[in-house]
Amino acid sequence: MSADTASTVLPKSTRTMVTLAVMLSAIMVLLDMTIANVALPQMMGALGVTSEQVTWILTSYSMAEAIFIPLASYLSLKIGLRKLLLVSVTGFVISSALCGQADSLAEMVVFRIMQGAFGASVIPLSQSIMVQIYPANERGKAMALFSVGVLLGPILGPTLGGIITENMDWRWIFYVNLPIGILCLSLLYFFVKLDGRGKTTVDWPLVFGMALGIGLLQMVLDRGNEEGWFSSNLILFATIISVCAWLFFLARSWITKGDIAPMWLLKDRNLAVSCLLMAGFSMGMFGITQLQPMMLEQLLNYPVETTGFAMAPRGLTSAIVLLALARFMDRLDPRMLIGIGLLLNALGTYLMMQYSMNIDLHWILLPSIIQGAGMGLVFAPLSQLAYATLSRQDTVSGAVVFNLCRTLGGSFGISIVNTYFSRTQQAEWHSLGADLSATNPLMQQAAMAHHTTVTDPSFIAQITGLLHQQSTLLAFVYTFGFIMISYLVLMPLLMLFKRKQAAMA
Repeated sequence: MSADTASTVLPKSTRTMVTLAVMLSAIMVLLDMTIANVALPQMMGALGVTSEQVTWILTSYSMAEAIFIPLASYLSLKIGLRKLLLVSVTGFVISSALCGQADSLAEMVVFRIMQGAFGASVIPLSQSIMVQIYPANERGKAMALFSVGVLLGPILGPTLGGIITENMDWRWIFYVNLPIGILCLSLLYFFVKLDGRGKTTVDWPLVFGMALGIGLLQMVLDRGNEEGWFSSNLILFATIISVCAWLFFLARSWITKGDIAPMWLLKDRNLAVSCLLMAGFSMGMFGITQLQPMMLEQLLNYPVETTGFAMAPRGLTSAIVLLALARFMDRLDPRMLIGIGLLLNALGTYLMMQYSMNIDLHWILLPSIIQGAGMGLVFAPLSQLAYATLSRQDTVSGAVVFNLCRTLGGSFGISIVNTYFSRTQQAEWHSLGADLSATNPLMQQAAMAHHTTVTDPSFIAQITGLLHQQSTLLAFVYTFGFIMISYLVLMPLLMLFKRKQAAMA
């Protein structure tokens, strides 16, 4: 059956309900990637853990998600698309409830791993269903609608998390998934009828190599900066083992062409280029969404709830742009839209390079709005091109590879940005502080202006605070510049895309 035929058997009203079901499911899962970020201080007190230990709540989720995403294509063939989605959403909702009642770090980490494992299949399956239920000439519209959820989820996570934490209790950031999950399950049960089962086998050596490679890579990216990267034997050995495991599972996937972690699909040029662009773009996007709350709360002293609201325009603008362009998406050149989107993200990030300690809310919101518009123009056309030359039976596998690259790109982005920021901050501290000695005439003049001496402890504390403030500000500015360049570097890849549509057999 062709994709077009598959889509016409669904009445328009049913297709709308299926779209709503998979989008709500995707938003729920993606929200939990970032919704807990702003509640970490409250969790530290409730669970009795340190600031280092509490980050395991975030990393355990992302690690489980990265490991289980590649299994989605195998599991969908084994038990069917519909059944796998129902099992995944049910498991995610139950795990969310367990997270809400956790009383120790060990319990929380175990339940977050369960959340990530169950939620991992939801995104690629939802995206694959959107590709299958819309005809080829409306696939751009389908990807625009789906991208609304993909962008709104992680970007609005801190906003919703801040509101819930400030006005209720941090446990409700997990309990909120219960009513949403029940609604999703009802819609999926009554409207999603796709099966997609087929013959498949388990390649246990590949599964072991994949889990080891992805799991250790996530651990290296999450812990590397705190451990001093390769000066730590743990990080060094984990990296070596991860690289070996990755090489093994990539080679085996390419040779066996199995359904688990189907990396062999990267022989399709459009999918390969899309994955590379998505990974690179996710590095910048997740890097920005990691840095901006740090800057607002730690440097500009914004309250948690205000920080959440300041982050919201980026996601809302993305949604508005995508909904406005959805009906025209299939008539426009996706490469042109991606190019404009990358330029808008670069422009928004360039404006963030102009930040000072005196910026007002306008300077926070304007770059976010510009970047939000750019994100909407990148995600939907990029998803459209990723599936343009894939056959219908490969859509689930293609979605698995595409979303794995998105997840790993985000992890790389957060890790690279944090490392670059901390090292730049240290370098600027030493650079700015090199001349701040008691013998410096300017220091003596500054002390005299404050009616004190350069040896006065209060004056030294004031100068030290100012030094920390300015070195931190410069670190943010230079890191934003680094991200801006990363967007521009991606643009030449657009010339590698094919526009030919596959015969969706």
